[in-house]
Amino acid sequence: MFSVSTMLRPAAAARCGLRALSTSASAAYDIKTVGVVGMGSMGHGVAQLCAQAGYNVVVNDATQAGLDHGIDAIHKSLQLVGARGVKKGKMEQAAADEMIAETMSRISGDAQLSHVTDSADLIIEAIIENREIKLDFFEQLGGMAKDTAILATNTSSFSVTEMATASGVANRFCGLHYFNPVQIMKLVEVIKTDETEPEVITAVNEFVTKTGKTSVSCGDTPGFIVNRLLVPYLAQGVGILARGDATAQDIDTAMCLGAGHPMGPMTLADYVGNDVILSCMQGWVDKYPDDPSFQTPEAIALLEGMVADNKLGRKTGQGFYRWEGSKCLGV
Repeated sequence: MFSVSTMLRPAAAARCGLRALSTSASAAYDIKTVGVVGMGSMGHGVAQLCAQAGYNVVVNDATQAGLDHGIDAIHKSLQLVGARGVKKGKMEQAAADEMIAETMSRISGDAQLSHVTDSADLIIEAIIENREIKLDFFEQLGGMAKDTAILATNTSSFSVTEMATASGVANRFCGLHYFNPVQIMKLVEVIKTDETEPEVITAVNEFVTKTGKTSVSCGDTPGFIVNRLLVPYLAQGVGILARGDATAQDIDTAMCLGAGHPMGPMTLADYVGNDVILSCMQGWVDKYPDDPSFQTPEAIALLEGMVADNKLGRKTGQGFYRWEGSKCLGV
């Protein structure tokens, strides 16, 4: 764990004293506009969720192409929601069209980060899962965001405390870990550090509830709750396959029928993304070399080969199984 007084990057260190004067522990956090940075699968899901819940949403991506793709993905997702509602008799087509138009009207995007920082009361980072890139991003964001804005990371595996420290505004920083697909999964992990103000956690929990999700609170431990338990489980499944002890299908069948899981570890690995799992495992091995639960060399070696061959799972159409969209076609 790191405190605000240690490991500060130069820009963050220069800001800390000034920022402390402008933000009191009793400051009210009124979340009306939500900013989302990074419009990949997680980011556009979060943006859609917030807009559907009635929040004004400002979004940003590193490239205009990424931004356009994310906004288009939101529109297509809303069309599917509307179509399902009409098919099930829950709404007329006119109501579905109005829902789509109203939701999209709450979302505005720009390739300039200032589009988010000028107005957002809560800024959720959903950029690439790369530690150095995230640290550099938050060092920049901390100097641009409003003095009353809450900053949050959607990281699934990296230290929230490190990012909070890099931002220079650790008292207004937390983790907001959503699960994919955001529109469907009900859980959000709210991660607090030793420096996070209690008022920030209260405001964020209220925000999560207003979006129709359930929040659980956790300290800044590796992987938080879900991934701390899940990733070693997935790694053991990959390890069994790597050693030739069982096939992917038999591993999955065993865990579905023997443990009551809705899907087995190999299917879930493909669904999450084998690159994401590998990045998480490698990060934990590097940072916690003496923790035996992270030491799975056979699994890491197999995943490294799969990632090198672009066998990332569902998103590339090939992983432990073949995929067509969200449909598993088998081995």
